[in-house]
Amino acid sequence: MADTHQLDDFDIKILRALQENADYSMNELGDLVGLSHTPCWRRIKRLENDGFIRGKVTLLDAKMLRLGVTVHAYLTIKSHDETSLNAFETAVQEVREIVECYSTTGDKDYMLRVVVESVDHYEQLLKQTLVHLPNVASINSTFALKQVKYTTALPLESASRNN
Repeated sequence: MADTHQLDDFDIKILRALQENADYSMNELGDLVGLSHTPCWRRIKRLENDGFIRGKVTLLDAKMLRLGVTVHAYLTIKSHDETSLNAFETAVQEVREIVECYSTTGDKDYMLRVVVESVDHYEQLLKQTLVHLPNVASINSTFALKQVKYTTALPLESASRNN
């Protein structure tokens, strides 16, 4: 996995460019980072094999797809034994509306980011699915009013400082 080798400046340039646009042709990407086609391709394959690049996706516009409601749900769990936590985490994977799930510190155990078409849809999801997830004691939901910032690009400054 990651950390099997040090990232150099070319690796960082490749990762930055791919975070902006994963559709670059190998020639375009090579020109952008200062490498020819084959060395650029080899580096990408190594970055994939080492786990730095996990996959390539297309980002969709949720509002255009009538999925304009984002909810952050903060969950408290009844039992904190490994089996109970694993059952919850496995069940979360099956709920399509849950697009992110984090184990957290503080007075809540998990934070979910849920994307739905409407408040009514979330209410149904809450009543029919979320409260029935394994080991859930309570759910506190907040609705996002406006998306101020959204990016999938990671800040790569610390990765380049480790050289």
